Amino acid sequence: MYRLVIQAPEVATQDLKQLARLSDAYEIQAITPQAFKLLGAHVDNDEAVADFCESNQLDYAFIPEDITVADIGLVVMDMDSTLITIECIDEIADMVGLKPQVAEITAAAMRGELDFRQSLTRRVALLAGLEFAALQRVYDERLRLMPGAERMLKGFQSAGARTLLISGGFTFFTDRLQTRLDLSRAIANVLEVADGKLTGQVNGDIVDATRKRDELMRYRDELGLARQQVVALGDGANDLPMLHEAGFGVACHAKPKVQAEAPYAINHVGLDGVLNYFL
Repeated sequence: MYRLVIQAPEVATQDLKQLARLSDAYEIQAITPQAFKLLGAHVDNDEAVADFCESNQLDYAFIPEDITVADIGLVVMDMDSTLITIECIDEIADMVGLKPQVAEITAAAMRGELDFRQSLTRRVALLAGLEFAALQRVYDERLRLMPGAERMLKGFQSAGARTLLISGGFTFFTDRLQTRLDLSRAIANVLEVADGKLTGQVNGDIVDATRKRDELMRYRDELGLARQQVVALGDGANDLPMLHEAGFGVACHAKPKVQAEAPYAINHVGLDGVLNYFL
C-alpha cells in the first residue's frame, strides 16, 4: 500500500478529491498547508495521476506507507542548483568576465550533452589567474540555499539520518556548507592555488557521475543501510547514477533529461518537499 504525496504552492481541494478517486485512496491528510498525503493509494493508476498532476502543476510521489522519516538513514545531495541556487563555477567566472562562456558549458554538461570531466577541465582552465579571494566573494554575495533546504535537513537530521554533500563543484564551498548545515560528510573537487591565484587546474581526481554513485554506495554500506533507507537529490545528468542507486532518487528542479529518468521529481515546491514524502 502507498501514500500519494501531493504538493504545490496552492493545492485545490477538488484536485485532491479527484486524485483520491484516480488512485483509489481512502483518506486525505494535510502534512503542511502546501502538502497532502492520500492514504491507501494504488500505483496501478500512476499514469493518470502523473498526467493530472502535470496538467495542474502539482508535484506527486507514491511512497510505501510503511516507510517513515525514522527509516531514512542517509540523505545524499548535489550542491550546485540543488542544495544552493547558483552554479558556483559560473559565478566565479563572472569575476573575470567569462560567465556567459562558462555558463554555456555548464548548462550543456548538466543536460548530458558534454562529458562532465572534460567540461569541468575546460571551465576551470578559463579561471586561471583569478585571485583566490574571489571565491569568498561568491560565497558571501551570491551563494543562497535553495528554499526549503534547512527545514529538509533539520527534519532528516533530527530523525537520525546522516548527510552527504557530494559535488562536481569545489571544496571551498562544500566545506563551508558542511560546517554551516552540520552535514556528516562533504566531497568535492579541489581547486589548485599558487601564489594566491587559481592555476586553472584541479588537484586530484575529478568528482564525476561515477564517483557520486560510488560514494553513495560506500557510505550506505558503511552505515549498514538498505537501499530503501537512502534519499538522493540532484538536478544534472551527472547526478542520475546516484539517483538510481538510492531508494528515493529525486530530481529537484532538474534538467529535462533528469526529470524524465529520475524515479521522483520536485518542480513546484522547495527541498522540504522531499522531507514531506516521509511525514
